Amino acid sequence: MPINKSDKIWFNGEFVPWDEAKVHVMSHALHYGSSVFEGIRAYKTAGGPAVWMLDGHVRRLFESAKVYRMEIPYSFEEVKEAILETVRVNKHEACYIRPLVFRGYGELGVDPRGCPVDVVIATIEWGRYLGQEAIEQGVDVCISSWRRMAPDTFPALAKCGANYANSQLMKLEALENGYVEAIALDVAGYVSEGSGENLFIVRDGTLITPPLGFSVLGGLTRSAVITLAGDLGIPVQEQAIPRELLYIADEVFFTGTAAEITPIRSIDRVTIGAGRRGPITERLQVEFFGITEGEIPDRHGWLTPV
Repeated sequence: MPINKSDKIWFNGEFVPWDEAKVHVMSHALHYGSSVFEGIRAYKTAGGPAVWMLDGHVRRLFESAKVYRMEIPYSFEEVKEAILETVRVNKHEACYIRPLVFRGYGELGVDPRGCPVDVVIATIEWGRYLGQEAIEQGVDVCISSWRRMAPDTFPALAKCGANYANSQLMKLEALENGYVEAIALDVAGYVSEGSGENLFIVRDGTLITPPLGFSVLGGLTRSAVITLAGDLGIPVQEQAIPRELLYIADEVFFTGTAAEITPIRSIDRVTIGAGRRGPITERLQVEFFGITEGEIPDRHGWLTPV
């Protein structure tokens, strides 16, 4: 999806014009993937823009940095306020927010300790990640030939730029074979997640998703869906999902800040359920979009007004 430029980017504590937010070509992150980041949405509501699950996203940003021993040179509250101010400065009604923490220009070599830790917050206007029609009609996906990383190789709970080299391989393979997205298996052959989304299936009225130990990111929308399912009386199980269970599931859907709640209508050209959004997926969407758009009370305190 093309990038729509905003006016300003928050860069190490200062707002700079979009085209002037630059890094040196010898920055450590460009050579070794030493970055952690978040994807956050601000939604348009009747009371103005509001950021979705701000505290959870900033917490995960700091936790990802901690795993990679990157000390963010700003406090939790400073980063939160910088995110809100970036939305204000760019006068967004709704937007996608990208905080990025990375090892900058200092030394060359795998050892990153001699490089500064830089922080960037950018905002762009962005629609549905997998397309507007996908929210109702669903998307066609495949099982990727690329596995998710083993638990003792890359830490899946850290949202690190390096992890997304694996995601790129998955996405490219899917697109070049006529699919919209891919689903990865973990090192043991169980279902893990999409290239940038968590995954749920519905089987006999129960919502099932892989546990965090199956090389999945601890998604904020994943957590919200589990909470909403509880509100609606829908049973939820976190358990290993064998590949073949995907094909015989009643419903399958992706979740994520970008993907929101996107149904899957086919996997490897096998039709899932009725081949479109199922009733439980729709119930969860109604709750999710109702809250994010301010039409249903934010009973869990997930929205932070800008």
